[in-house]
Amino acid sequence: MLARSASSLHFPRIASSRRWRLTAFAVAAAALGAVMASDAPAAGAASAPAPTPAAASAGAGPAVGDVAPAIRLQDQHGQWITLDQHKGKWVVLYFYPKDNTPGCTTQACEFRDNIFAVRKANAVILGVSVDDLDSHKKFAEEHGLPFSILADASKETSQRYGVLTKFGPNEIASRVTFLVDPQGRIAKRYVVDPASLNGHSTAVLADIAAMSGEKSSGA
Repeated sequence: MLARSASSLHFPRIASSRRWRLTAFAVAAAALGAVMASDAPAAGAASAPAPTPAAASAGAGPAVGDVAPAIRLQDQHGQWITLDQHKGKWVVLYFYPKDNTPGCTTQACEFRDNIFAVRKANAVILGVSVDDLDSHKKFAEEHGLPFSILADASKETSQRYGVLTKFGPNEIASRVTFLVDPQGRIAKRYVVDPASLNGHSTAVLADIAAMSGEKSSGA
């Protein structure tokens, strides 16, 4: 009876001790799993911040002095636009990453606000991104853009100008502006980073004025 009593008291303690250890292990494992999950990127998130489009690498494009590669793209009104249509004028051909993003909106609205000075300088503005026509139409209407923004949905023009770049899983145009002179040659190339967004259109206008003066004096 004594042996049976001792046995009956001993084994439940072992079982209880095992249950306690198993419970403690499960709690610890769950806590460790929670910590590891908080350090891991969320599903679909990049493991590291994506590079900014202006800093991302792009292929070779036209250099200063080269004839500007031909373009034929539709604008937000569905009209086909080419550089040849603007021969005899300065063309501010600016590539940008995406409609209705903060930086691209700032850039477009600054060109909009200087449109009268641009026209007075015998210049036109053409924006280009890989967004489609519907996106361009909404962007232009929302911000009252008085110039053409061209849909390079095939990305061929961005590739030809050497501005097509990877941004995460997508390909977009880098923020690069080409100033095309009245003879159709590249007069200047600007890589526009966030720090130079404000004042970019003013800088382009100043360059047009300076180069126009040089051409007049050299004529």
